[in-house]
Amino acid sequence: MSKSDPKQKRSSSITRQKRLNVLVSSLVALLGMGFALFPFPWIISAALDPLNVLSMQTFLPKRIALDNFISLFTDPTRPYLQWLFNSLKISSVTAILVVFITSLGAYAFSRFRFPGRRGLMFSLLLVQVYPNILAMIALFIIVWQIGRYIPGLGLDTHGGLIMVYLGGAMGGNIWLMKGFFDTVPKELDESAWIDGASHWQVYIHIILPLIRPILTVIGILTFIGVYGDYLIARILLTSADKLTLAVGMQGLINLNYNVVWGQFSAGAILGALPILIIFYSTQKLIVSGLTQGAVKG
Repeated sequence: MSKSDPKQKRSSSITRQKRLNVLVSSLVALLGMGFALFPFPWIISAALDPLNVLSMQTFLPKRIALDNFISLFTDPTRPYLQWLFNSLKISSVTAILVVFITSLGAYAFSRFRFPGRRGLMFSLLLVQVYPNILAMIALFIIVWQIGRYIPGLGLDTHGGLIMVYLGGAMGGNIWLMKGFFDTVPKELDESAWIDGASHWQVYIHIILPLIRPILTVIGILTFIGVYGDYLIARILLTSADKLTLAVGMQGLINLNYNVVWGQFSAGAILGALPILIIFYSTQKLIVSGLTQGAVKG
């Protein structure tokens, strides 16, 4: 009996340590969630309060009304629905093109051997290291010059904005996706070639189904990044009917010192709904893609 006492003490101490770790982790998680969600009740309160101010805003509004939501949709000087549609369109098109073009580039770097391959890969990585904010003037001039020959890709066009987003998302995503392509055994390609398949058929029918999780992750992260971008869209877009949601919403709090915080809060709540829907509907794919990448390296 005396021999088993040290083992019992050791196991009980390990159990206490595990419980303590779980308790500390839970407290840290709750603190993080509280810090992240603290502004959300105030935004809801401001959106439902017809006073349209924040200086006298309380946690629970004295009077609840939908005036801010109604004025957000009925004011002809603030085409909120058009801004929301523009953001959804630009984000969706950019995400689809990024996934398609990035997968093609990653397949080429992973499966083909050609002169300059290593230099091109390091060049893509070097471009990503360069801060985007330092390239604003250069991007403006490049898009302006392109617009002189191709108006649909010039300034104040969604095509030009999408082109800039594509260029900024290529490098890092190609590196990330190439690592997933490298984990797919090349014997699968060789077996398909023996059966008469082409490179395109191997890419479509064999490679893409195996790397579907990382395609989903890159597409969703690209969509979210473009949807919430303000700086590039603010520089390249000027017309009121072509603005994205972030740029248009900024005008609500910079309107000749007549800040409409209630409408801004209402617009922020409605603007966050697409991201919430995407996260809740694809959270399993996101987790599987990230964990698969962590395992495969």
